[in-house]
Amino acid sequence: MDRLTAFGLFAVTAMLVCYALERRSPWFILAFAVACALGSAYGFLQGAWPFGAVEAVWAIVALRRWLASERST
Repeated sequence: MDRLTAFGLFAVTAMLVCYALERRSPWFILAFAVACALGSAYGFLQGAWPFGAVEAVWAIVALRRWLASERST
C-alpha cells in the first residue's frame, strides 16, 4: 500500500467514524467536514476529480451544518 492509498483509507475511515458519532457532539460534525475535505484532496490527488468534487461539496454541507448547530446551542 502506497502513501496515497493509506491517506485515502484514513480519510474515508475518519468520515465513517465521525458520521457515526455526529449525534454525540457538534464537534464530530466539524470533524466530518474536515474528513470530507481530506477525502476530496485524496480524490483530486489520485485523479478521480468527480470523487474529489463530490467530497468537497459534502465538506461544505457538513461545515454549514456545524455552523448551524453552534448557533442553536
